[in-house]
Amino acid sequence: MITIRDYREQDALTLWAIHHYTIRNINVRDYSQAQIEAWAPDNFDLNVWQKRVDALNPFVATIDGVIVGYTDLQLDGLIDHFFCHHEYQGRGIGKALMNHVFSVGKQKDIKHFYSHVSITARPFYEHMGFSVAKEQLMEVRGQRLKNFLMIKNVD
Repeated sequence: MITIRDYREQDALTLWAIHHYTIRNINVRDYSQAQIEAWAPDNFDLNVWQKRVDALNPFVATIDGVIVGYTDLQLDGLIDHFFCHHEYQGRGIGKALMNHVFSVGKQKDIKHFYSHVSITARPFYEHMGFSVAKEQLMEVRGQRLKNFLMIKNVD
């Protein structure tokens, strides 16, 4: 059973591993090796990551106590990070996380959700009711990566 809980500071390294290995194992089918290495470098400063993820204050998905994914929701409706463990894809974790985001958004009266979505994640976001607002290129450590600004408005 998937459980969603609030982030704890000690989760940061596990979330880094999910972020890193999901990009390295899943997103590699849509991006070049150079783009993947820029997006998920082996030598990333984990102190920087700790501060970043602390600021995001994400929601963490677990199965039997094992962290299998995470996401966040910012007050303006931004979903900045959305990652499911590469070995747990297709098990409903993403749907559970996104439904949690929508539930929290409803409590906070957020009417407009948006995210900068990878090529890989675009079909999932579309399935969850998001639409592409625009295609964009972002630069990460000298590499240009295509992604999509996707939005979902709720009543």
